[in-house]
Amino acid sequence: MKTKLSIIKFKPKPDCFDEFLANIKERSKERALSLPPTHYLMTTSDEVVAIVLRTESELSESSSSGVNWLDTQRHLLLEYNEEDRHTIPLTGDLVEY
Repeated sequence: MKTKLSIIKFKPKPDCFDEFLANIKERSKERALSLPPTHYLMTTSDEVVAIVLRTESELSESSSSGVNWLDTQRHLLLEYNEEDRHTIPLTGDLVEY
């Protein structure tokens, strides 16, 4: 079964950065602490980036759950543009050796 890798960029409003980071950490805590971890977070000066590993069969349900959670967080985020809105997502097959 293929493993899917997703990288999702978020740009919190400057005064909401810490709140959004705490919220996404809480949401992903179980997967971040699993063995092996399947969820990682990275921050830059103005963005939070989620890196998520899922099986192909988990992708649809997990993505749907993520959008539902995002709906509760949009007020903390800046829009990138009208098309991408509050996230810049990238998903593909993880190439394993």
